[in-house]
Amino acid sequence: MPDMVVFRRGSVLLAFSFVLSSLVSGAPFAPSPARADTPPGMCRVVNVDFTPGGIPASAMGPQIDPQIVMWIEKPTGEFVSTVFITQQTGRFGIGNRPGRFDFNSGPNWPYGRRITVFPVWAHRHGMTFPELDFQSGTDDDLSHMAGQSSHEMHFCRPLEQNEPQWDAATCSSPAFTDKGKFGSATSLYPPRADVIPTAGTDSPSVPMYKSMNPFDAISAATPHLGVSTEVSWPIPPDLAIGDYVMFVEVSLEQDFNATYNTTAYPPPDVAYGTYGVPYRGQPSVVYQVPFKISDGETTAITNDYVGYGDPAGGATLHPPDTTMTSNLPNSGALRLLMTSKDGDMFRVRVKARSEHDSIAPSAPSNMIASDPQPSGATLSFLAPGDDGLIGTVQGYDVRYLQGNVAITDDNFASANEITFDGTPVPAGQEQVLTLKSLLPETEYTVAVRAFDNCGNTSPIVTTTFATAERKQGEVDACFIATAAYGSVLANDVELLRRFRDSLLKHSVLGELAVETYYTFGPPVAGVIGESDLLRATARDLLSPIVDRVRTLRWGGR
Repeated sequence: MPDMVVFRRGSVLLAFSFVLSSLVSGAPFAPSPARADTPPGMCRVVNVDFTPGGIPASAMGPQIDPQIVMWIEKPTGEFVSTVFITQQTGRFGIGNRPGRFDFNSGPNWPYGRRITVFPVWAHRHGMTFPELDFQSGTDDDLSHMAGQSSHEMHFCRPLEQNEPQWDAATCSSPAFTDKGKFGSATSLYPPRADVIPTAGTDSPSVPMYKSMNPFDAISAATPHLGVSTEVSWPIPPDLAIGDYVMFVEVSLEQDFNATYNTTAYPPPDVAYGTYGVPYRGQPSVVYQVPFKISDGETTAITNDYVGYGDPAGGATLHPPDTTMTSNLPNSGALRLLMTSKDGDMFRVRVKARSEHDSIAPSAPSNMIASDPQPSGATLSFLAPGDDGLIGTVQGYDVRYLQGNVAITDDNFASANEITFDGTPVPAGQEQVLTLKSLLPETEYTVAVRAFDNCGNTSPIVTTTFATAERKQGEVDACFIATAAYGSVLANDVELLRRFRDSLLKHSVLGELAVETYYTFGPPVAGVIGESDLLRATARDLLSPIVDRVRTLRWGGR
């Protein structure tokens, strides 16, 4: 096992030691020295093929795709490397974020440390991190003070299932979340790596999150239900030829059956319990594929799962039993679907091979940003080839900076990342990427670099554009208060919502006041939500109203 690394509360020194230790100890994510007998231009690659199941979209909500992690061990059980992890865990840190692990879930849910997402992998990779707590120190609450909630670029606010945004699985308005702080406990999951800290709002812990996360570089978008998927991993030159084992752990929220359901694993009894839905269905399942790395090509497959993860996030890999669904595609033991490819039938296929590849992809061409929206745009370009102008690249590294600035080889790695979640198209065809979670009326420079399955990269191509003005129209209920307090779940916002619903909407004057508020509120809220000064001013103006409402008595939920 690689050296165990433990963080302690608020320790910058140990954060630095984590990075240094990983380089010295030969931890899986550390750069590997070139092996002396590796011929120039030679690349050894492991390809993993599979087709994910999931929960199809229905009247109850949007499609739910599984979370997946892959890692390699020696036959003796020694951990070698994590080769793939879906970005919700690897980049956005859902395994280690503030809030209790049994919080409800929903589209782009922002809170609750999901310690059950990959428990087998988590207990085998050999690293620990500081567990994140809410800045308030309260683990049970979805509501947080504005002074501790910064602008959220990935997750949405918690939703109730009857809200229209639930089916759309999109954010209805800018969200503000508490990014947490280092607590006294440790976690087996990394913190999120995508946060740009907001001084004075985020804790001093936040700037260290990205440097602590060793999995950001191998994280990728979640493969979609029913889509045949291939993961390619360049084998480090110093990894010896021999026998290995590929493990694939697959987690799926709301995968319920007679044993694992909302009765056996109910939601917690906390405030705002109507937000989200229970998620703890059947635990993660693990597939195991022994394979060989050699100078030639080898293929190994499996059609059966080897066990399932612990429902409470423990280390045990439980053997198959009757508690897990085994006769229903998309669920339980059949969470990966049978795939037919190249004459093989399998749930997981591992191919290890060697190839000569010293030719880098050419640069993307004719790149433009079009259809600017208040929070995004569409990026399109002509795809390069895997070898110059021939073939299909493995993927794209996409980065951005605010403003009309140069993005070069020197600052590319430090720029903000946008995960490419599409399917690469052959050279010469149009490749389209949707840019999301941007600010309105803001200029951005976006840079794209292609890479092949041997890690060769293309030249960087950039384009600059500006997002559109904010849209006029309805946003979240109590949107001025929401913008002022940073969250629709802030305690004072909830108080005002109940006052509106229980009293104002049941009188003529109240209805007129509500209609006026909904007519003039959205554009005001859009301005308030993007300015810390205006948010503070709005809270001061709302304070006497909130104090007066607290003294009233009215019916309602």
